[in-house]
Amino acid sequence: MAMILGNATLATMEGGYGLIDGGAVVIEGDRILWAGPEAAMPATTGERRDLGGRLLTPALIDCHTHAVFGGQRAREFEMRLNGASYEEVARAGGGIVSTVAATRAASEDALLAQALPRIDQMLAEGVGTIEVKSGYGLDVETELRMLRVARRIPTLRDVTVVTSFLGAHAVPPEYKGRSSDYLAEQAIPALRAAHAEGLVDAVDGFCEGIAFAPAQIARVFDAAKALGLPVKLHAEQLSDLGGAALAAGYGALSADHLEYLDAAGALAMAAAGTVAVILPGAFYTLRETKLPPIDLLRVAGVPMAVATDCNPGTAPMTSITLAMNMACTLFRMTPEEALLGTTAHAARALGLTDRGRIAPGLRADLAVWQAGHPAELAYRIGPTPLHSRIIGGRLDA
Repeated sequence: MAMILGNATLATMEGGYGLIDGGAVVIEGDRILWAGPEAAMPATTGERRDLGGRLLTPALIDCHTHAVFGGQRAREFEMRLNGASYEEVARAGGGIVSTVAATRAASEDALLAQALPRIDQMLAEGVGTIEVKSGYGLDVETELRMLRVARRIPTLRDVTVVTSFLGAHAVPPEYKGRSSDYLAEQAIPALRAAHAEGLVDAVDGFCEGIAFAPAQIARVFDAAKALGLPVKLHAEQLSDLGGAALAAGYGALSADHLEYLDAAGALAMAAAGTVAVILPGAFYTLRETKLPPIDLLRVAGVPMAVATDCNPGTAPMTSITLAMNMACTLFRMTPEEALLGTTAHAARALGLTDRGRIAPGLRADLAVWQAGHPAELAYRIGPTPLHSRIIGGRLDA
């Protein structure tokens, strides 16, 4: 029998909000069978649930997270606020080195136990799909361990997890000054091992002066393409190295951060269909002043996604609705752009064509909100007015 969700305010995310007052959605199995004005609904046999006029949207998608890691870096946050420089924090054992050490020291079960509370906080805000990256192991064994943990999450929680291999995240201490050796001896072999084990859906990298040069990222992307894996890239966060254009040249799903993106990079992304993933949490935490070029992306016609960037150092946040609010207040995205950025455009940034909108044939991942208009999701600062989730056609009250 079908499930009928009636008396709803639908935000289908078709051509913008795609608002339908007095709307209904018919679900059969894990798919949307029909959606539109309830008065036009065809005769259907099934259980009807009256949503009382509540807002119904696609379940949200957090398309850029580092949600599996060991330890935390609160002391480092305090040190920075007290005036410590990056070098002073590093000398005290902080920075990514501390997360790498904590992640390497943690068992698979321990990493899973630490990750699940973060995942639960995301699900409580209407999220139905989460991307999880590796990148805090920086050796073959720990990179694989992180990805195995990510694969275990959907066995314990009602959520889709998409994995990204991020071995080209940073150079570990034992390879200081030998970044190319690290890629050849650890990162690329770890990628091949992860692919052989079925652990990786896409390949990511960090193209930046403190990480890897464009030519080095190209080596990683060549390895990904040889395995038939799509790519994405942390690009233009701290400087403009042409990473976005490089990623677009490989047909990347997304280029992420983009504070220093120039017009050539935006046009390359538009031509390739590469999504811009906007990450206001890292901008906020690092107290950056260089805004991502939202107007440039609009004019170029680059779709913009929004994500938490959940990680222990530069974005210790799990709230996708707070990321939406920040994208609006800090970057002047509109609430409609922010919601598209966590639904239809976020799905595209992960290469998923079966979700992110409310339309027949798509996966029935939906969120019901204690709200009457979709702008409320980006408007509020604080508790999210979630009523319930429907994931794969199953009600998760």
